[in-house]
Amino acid sequence: MELKRVVVTGLGAITPLGNNVNDYWNGLINGVSGSARITRFNPEKFKTQFACEVKNFKAEDHFDRKEARKLDPFSHYGIVAAQQAYTDSGLDKDKINHDRCGVIWGSGIGGLETFQMEVSGFAKGDGTPRFNPFFIPKMIADICSGHISIIFNFRGPNFTTCSACASSTNALIDAFNYIRLGKADVFIAGGSEAAVNEAGVGGFNAMHALSVRNDSPETASRPFDKDRDGFVLGEGSGALILEELEHAKARGAKIYAEIVGGGMTADAHHITAPHPEGLGALNVMRNALVDANLKPEDIDYINVHGTSTPLGDIAESKAIKGVFGDSAYKLNISSTKSMTGHLLGAAGAIEAMACILAVKNDIVPPTINHFTDDPEFDTKLNFTFNKAQKRVVRAALSNTFGFGGHNASLIVKKYQ
Repeated sequence: MELKRVVVTGLGAITPLGNNVNDYWNGLINGVSGSARITRFNPEKFKTQFACEVKNFKAEDHFDRKEARKLDPFSHYGIVAAQQAYTDSGLDKDKINHDRCGVIWGSGIGGLETFQMEVSGFAKGDGTPRFNPFFIPKMIADICSGHISIIFNFRGPNFTTCSACASSTNALIDAFNYIRLGKADVFIAGGSEAAVNEAGVGGFNAMHALSVRNDSPETASRPFDKDRDGFVLGEGSGALILEELEHAKARGAKIYAEIVGGGMTADAHHITAPHPEGLGALNVMRNALVDANLKPEDIDYINVHGTSTPLGDIAESKAIKGVFGDSAYKLNISSTKSMTGHLLGAAGAIEAMACILAVKNDIVPPTINHFTDDPEFDTKLNFTFNKAQKRVVRAALSNTFGFGGHNASLIVKKYQ
């Protein structure tokens, strides 16, 4: 069968750099760090005392008080980002077939704040089970996609992908596939996460996954730097409107970029560590290129997973050289996690957005916080250190890799 073409017609973002797409993008290209000492709780006794928190976001500005209390913060972020994307797209609720519009959302953890509050409240009590009746509906990872579908009356496919840090990239790939197979016209797709709390920070600290550079939070996320010591926890949401091309053209929609391919693989190696040679990462990028019918030399920019962990950055750089060969030296590579921190299940959505905006604006956002070269990395590769670079970006690839060995890559290109 002839596959449909899929374009992006709307964007929405709640991020550590700003609570709309323009602020997020300006923060990226200006090399702004979203990392600072944690304000949501007293972090004094934690090994890591900083994170990339969402700032100046008040649920009551977007929901009435009663409704806000029925939602976990990960749903607050997701719903608001989805509303932004829907408005940005210009979709008219009276002129679309709601049975052919769906929601696919990604979250690696879901309502961790709610889970922590309810369980800790029970533990402090006398053993009598007094739980909020909204405990389960607030916590479950699929609930944000359900809320979004109710708000917009989208009656098509509706579910949540959960593949750790690859979750929202998987959501975007699934939405892309449904549309190009002719099974839907429009999707709201993306992801949200809100794990900056005692349980989230304490849990990742116990794994020795987080940076402990408490004396300099703003420089703690330093992908590909010799002195990197772990990732910085982030939170927020990214939402994209994916639309079948002819459907978008028929209503005169603005088009940011075209989604042309996606790949998914497993490391089948270790629950948290990457394959040392980057085998899963290598295979997923190759699969995405094949799916997009593109050659390595067609890609101008890779937004890498680049978490700032000792092993992960090395494995990914090896995989890039393995896939792209000599073309690797013509690429721009950058990790926007150096600025946003790691949004876990929402990372893929905001990083796909960074690729879309790089393609649209012909600017590559930087990898900030590079101070010392690491001999483990090929210095001939262009990691776009410390400053954004202008160049024509015909096509961009976004990598996301999650605990459990989950790998997902998405490719976007200029719409023509």
